[in-house]
Amino acid sequence: MKPSPAATDRTLPDGRQRSPRPAELLRSGGSVLRRVPGMALTTWRYLAHRSSVDHEIVDHAGLPGHAPDADRPLPGDDATLLRRSSGRGPLYQRTYEVVVDDARTGPEELVTRLLNDPNRASPTEVSDFEAADGGRRDPGAEFAVRMPGPWDAPVRVVERTPVSFRFATLRGHMEAGEIEFRAAWADGGRLVFTIESWARSGDRLYDWMYDKVPLAREMQLHMWVHVCEQVAQMAGGRPGRVQVTTHRWKAAARG
Repeated sequence: MKPSPAATDRTLPDGRQRSPRPAELLRSGGSVLRRVPGMALTTWRYLAHRSSVDHEIVDHAGLPGHAPDADRPLPGDDATLLRRSSGRGPLYQRTYEVVVDDARTGPEELVTRLLNDPNRASPTEVSDFEAADGGRRDPGAEFAVRMPGPWDAPVRVVERTPVSFRFATLRGHMEAGEIEFRAAWADGGRLVFTIESWARSGDRLYDWMYDKVPLAREMQLHMWVHVCEQVAQMAGGRPGRVQVTTHRWKAAARG
């Protein structure tokens, strides 16, 4: 299944993305209602495990000098990408990391298994990956990520190494940017799995929700913490606490 054709419907003349209209919000109500049991289960899981997560938020002045180039050439149709430079609001760098002692699966196999079937680690009650290109997983391959509400989360594989892969957001996504999944051996035979994203909100409505509705931030945090925990289980061994760091550059909102 291809990502929704509506992914390009909300493009504005300046290349940014407009917010969903009231009629689109109403039509999305059915998907929200169908997901209510799963959303309730996900919320309960989050509240039950919140104490196992260490989260630090760091605000910065100016603009980051080490962010990936938002406008560099990437695989696939450039017109359907929702680049960070077309986003709204502050720029966020989010890092989620878990260390696994005595892992029985190495970085290469672990990353390959995750990319082959992201639903092995995703909280599918609220986010379900659908491959748009069958079994293809090389740069250029796309996924539609089905979520409740007016946004789906279409992404494209834009980088692949033996121990990592990177998604870029496509038009229709609630965020504009990139996210990387990587694994590596550390000292003492420990395995480290990391998720790192660089993103802004995809439109004005999501920017407002992320800033004003704490549940939106908390659900995103829980989703990626859940992925870290599930990947740690896939690796075997003994996982530690998930470490989350959020760096925020408010000056990017003026860009």
